[in-house]
Order: sequence, then structure tokens, then C-alpha cells
Amino acid sequence: MGQAVGEAAVRAGLELIPYSFCSSKDSKTKSQIDVGGISVELVGPGQDRDNLIKTLQSQYPNMITVDYTVPDVIHDMVDMYIKHGMPFVMGTTGGDRNRISKEVIESGVYAVIAPNMGKQIVAFQATMETMASNFPGAFSGYTLKVMESHQSSKKDTSGTAKAVVQSFQGLGLNFDVSQIQLIRQPPEQVNVMKVPESALLGHAFHTYQLLSPDGTVTFEFQHNVVGRSTYAEGTVDACLFLAQQVQERAPKTLYNMVDVLRAGAMR
Repeated sequence: MGQAVGEAAVRAGLELIPYSFCSSKDSKTKSQIDVGGISVELVGPGQDRDNLIKTLQSQYPNMITVDYTVPDVIHDMVDMYIKHGMPFVMGTTGGDRNRISKEVIESGVYAVIAPNMGKQIVAFQATMETMASNFPGAFSGYTLKVMESHQSSKKDTSGTAKAVVQSFQGLGLNFDVSQIQLIRQPPEQVNVMKVPESALLGHAFHTYQLLSPDGTVTFEFQHNVVGRSTYAEGTVDACLFLAQQVQERAPKTLYNMVDVLRAGAMR
């Protein structure tokens, strides 16, 4: 995902800083990768990241960091951004979201944190939030089934699905996020979720099915994404938005993608 964002940034005419923090496994495999024609050096956890960050902050005073890591290291990464006062955009899911928000707000570090960077999907999420706020209990008594399919390397539950479920709860549905069905096996992804075989390594398919108490009324919402380009483009928009907030020294420091949408900060 990080590479897709880097390529989108290059296409947008932004300056891509040629360094990327990575896992020890990745840094042992190769030392550099090509991102949009730019050679990017991979920096593993055993290397001196603190001094590198200080050097980069001196060379690139308007630097915005993009985080697409894994849930296991999300708190360590947030601690590092706070320690160095690094404005960041985070699309990584997992971790204790309340803890992360609290720490970022208290630190005063500027950040956009969102489980989904896809513009249209974020607009759908915002619409669901508005519906739950304006029509609480509208679906009381209905039953809900939620299925989400991502590439098998994604171990945690979709942050987008969790957010949409929260809106459904506001609409009166008795449903817990633990009931979300994670589809990670290729045969089931193809046969049940209708994921194209060519997209098994990069997709995000979500289905929300609602059934009335008497079984006579059915609602179904779907948002299915093949590839990563829509998330990458949205992430670049978030970077541009955050850079503006930093430049203007906005009193608010923690944002989500709905804030980016409402600001009209989409290209």
C-alpha cells in the first residue's frame, strides 16, 4: 500500500522523500525499491531511525509521513511520530484507536487517521453516520449480516466495516463487530464474495445485508474495491489537507477523512 501511495504522490507532482521505514524482513530482502521512477531506501528497525528523522526534518521541513504498516507495530509507530513531532497520515487499521487518538491530541502532533482513505467510501460512511444521527432506531428489529473480504495477508477486521456497523447500531440494530465475517480464503472469496481471481492479492469487498423481522423486506449495501489506487489517491489528498492545517497552525490537530471531504480538499 505504501508503494501505491508513493506512486500517487509522484503523479500528483509532490516531492517523494526517498526513504521508507520497513520491517526487518523487508530490509534483509532488499535495500531499495523503485517508486514511480524514484529509488527509495528501505530503513529497517535495527537502523538508526532517530538520527535519520532529525536529518530529514532539517532537509524537508514540510514533511508529511504516511503510515501503512501492520497492527502489531501501530503503537510503536505512533510513539515515534509523537516523539519527533512528525505530522502523519495513517491508514493502518488495528490497535487501540481510543488510546491513539488520546495520545495524538495530547501531543499536539497533526494527523489524519482513518480506517479507509477511499473518497467515495468515506462519503458512504459519512452518509450512514448522518442517517443514524437523524433517524435513530429506524431499523430496530432487523437482523444484520456483514461479510468483508480482503487479501489473505490482512489479519484484522476491516476498520471500514467496524465504522459502518457502528452506524447500524445507531439505527437500532443489535449487532457486535465480533459478528463480522472475515473472508480470507481464496475459494470463498471467489465463490461467495465474487472477487475476481486477478484481485485476490489486492481487494476490499464489503456486503451488509439487513432483513426485517418478518422476512419480507431486505436491504443490501455493497462497496467492492479492486486494487489500491482509490486509497492511494485519497491518501495523497489527506496529505495535502494536513499540510495546509500545519501551515495555518489550525487549533484542531487530529482529523479523519470526513474532515478532508468536508473541507473540499479532494482533487
